[in-house]
Amino acid sequence: MKGKKEYQDVKEEKLNIDENKAEDTDTSPVDCNCENGAEEDRAAKEIDSLKAELEEKNKKVDEYHDKLQRLAAEFDNYKKRTIREKDSLYSEAVSDVISAILPVMDNLERALQACSNDNGLQSLKDGVELVYRQMKDSLKNIGVEEINCCEACFDPQLHNAVMHVEDEACGQNMIVEEFQKGYVYKDKVIRHSMVKVAN
Repeated sequence: MKGKKEYQDVKEEKLNIDENKAEDTDTSPVDCNCENGAEEDRAAKEIDSLKAELEEKNKKVDEYHDKLQRLAAEFDNYKKRTIREKDSLYSEAVSDVISAILPVMDNLERALQACSNDNGLQSLKDGVELVYRQMKDSLKNIGVEEINCCEACFDPQLHNAVMHVEDEACGQNMIVEEFQKGYVYKDKVIRHSMVKVAN
């Protein structure tokens, strides 16, 4: 009888242990579900923040693209405007030069008419001298000046030496003769003077 009672006590203990185990196993899936739910929430929040960040980046990309298109259009307009201004400046410059030279053409026509009417060489000479002076004045008025070669030392930036001569009376690299006049406009040489240089 005693052994039977011990057997029942052991059996009840075993049942209690099994029930405890069952309770432990019952609660563990609930804990697991809680952890999985928290992870899913975190993942959802992270996805939402990434979506918001992507949306913000897309807005910035659209904004930069719009700015780039506007800048490209402005640059294209600037190029066209610059070309128009350059053409306009060139046309104005040519018009100014032609306006300065036209009176010289008028006087050349008058000189030719005077030659046909009068056979005198003096009147022809006077007419040509008048036209020459007028031409010099016209060039001076638009800023073109002659390069001075009279008793000047040779300067390769202003002069073009086409002849060389040994002359004891002249100094070293002195210009002794000018074959063709040179002209400068402001600091730019339009045509170099063609000269003969001594020593």
